[in-house]
Amino acid sequence: MGRRWRDGTGRLIVPSGEAGRDPVVLPLEIAASYRLRTKGLLGRDSIAGAMLLSPASGVHTFGMRIPIDVAYLDRHLTVLAVRTMPPGRLGLPRPWARHVLEAEAGAMAGWGLRAGVRVGVALEGGAGGAGGSA
Repeated sequence: MGRRWRDGTGRLIVPSGEAGRDPVVLPLEIAASYRLRTKGLLGRDSIAGAMLLSPASGVHTFGMRIPIDVAYLDRHLTVLAVRTMPPGRLGLPRPWARHVLEAEAGAMAGWGLRAGVRVGVALEGGAGGAGGSA
């Protein structure tokens, strides 16, 4: 895909997986710069929606205040794996992962996010990159 994300905001679109049901659409923060990827959700008590770290193939939760759900995405935004990580852990990098989604623990199951689901991203001002949305 060759996508280059920029720091900003957008919407995460999770298909419902059931005929006739609307997709789940959530607020999304995009962390593409080294500074924002390094910070991630550190120091936060909550997040509305999710944060996309790109490029990224792994994360840690050292210094986190809350447990988080982590979804590893390939270059086509297909979920490779979803894990819940408590604070103070080091997640193993996923060799084929190009992006990582972070959210509050338990949120991704409620959205229907699991391995094999291909998510979409609708960009808002400033977060654009090559290709616009997925």
